[in-house]
Amino acid sequence: MTHKHCFEALDRTMRDISRSSQPNMQSKPFGGKVILFGGDFRQILPVIPKGTRTMIVNASLNSSYIWRHCKVLKLTENMRLRVGCQEADLKEIKEFGEWILKLGDGLLGEENDGEIDIEIPDDLLIHDQQRAILAPTNEVVDSINKELLESLPGEEKVYFSSDSLCQSEEESELNMALFPPDVLNNLRLSGLPNHKLVLKVGAPVMLPKNINQANGLCNGTRLKITKLGKVVIEAKIITWTNIDHHTLISRLKMTPSDKKIPVKISQRQFPLSLCFAMTINKSQGQSLERVGLYLPRPVFSLGQLYVVVSRVKNRKGLKILICDKEKRVYTTTTNVVYKEVLQNL
Repeated sequence: MTHKHCFEALDRTMRDISRSSQPNMQSKPFGGKVILFGGDFRQILPVIPKGTRTMIVNASLNSSYIWRHCKVLKLTENMRLRVGCQEADLKEIKEFGEWILKLGDGLLGEENDGEIDIEIPDDLLIHDQQRAILAPTNEVVDSINKELLESLPGEEKVYFSSDSLCQSEEESELNMALFPPDVLNNLRLSGLPNHKLVLKVGAPVMLPKNINQANGLCNGTRLKITKLGKVVIEAKIITWTNIDHHTLISRLKMTPSDKKIPVKISQRQFPLSLCFAMTINKSQGQSLERVGLYLPRPVFSLGQLYVVVSRVKNRKGLKILICDKEKRVYTTTTNVVYKEVLQNL
């Protein structure tokens, strides 16, 4: 999901550094150093806000001048599916892995070079309304989180953020009039928690940013609330490294990198968000035992459907609920594949 400009900036920096001490390495990419890129172009590409298909494809690494210097090494065995499996399940696992690859390559159903409806196997479908943990948009995720928090026993505790313009911003009368505190409180910006954060003991939460990487407190780390205080929240890490480690989370002052508004704002809030459910983009890179996908609207970006079905270790760990606004259940959904991204691999 990294924009090609990040790699190109690293390339130019390393060329500049190497040129000063080793003139014979001027023309070599990355100053002659070996760089290993890891990833899957079937998955979600760099996120370009309101970007067109052309803009998204052009932001990918294989659209960069660096790509002609790369040698592609392909992995041939799906280790995620084979870990801990029984010999009797190998045939089913192989078939499931092949189905995942066909979905990612746009080979299911008719020829797919964009968006096309595909049939979902019956054993993966949920035919009645049940809980799900992955969804395509933040609005759907928020509705699931709110409903499941209400069903969790215990008393709710509400934390409100303190929002203001950054001190670096000019405190002009126009800025103060356009962005008073009540307007800032209602903004939903990427990487920031909600102004009104409602929590309960036992609720699962996720960190939206890196806090302490050495202790496993990174962007995407999931925790379980154990105590709710006035100035700190105690939680237990439940994913990745340092599982079962208890940590204290305090309020932080955060500034979003979102360019939706012309001024910089500062928010003071606990860096936590509920994660009974989470967006498909946020789940990328994680291995999960069970995934429930809730699709009240189709996926809208390349690789989102592929990311969901490849999070689980076996077919039994995946369930999909496809419905519309009237709660009518369907067996088909949209798959998005851009063939031009996959052609030069």
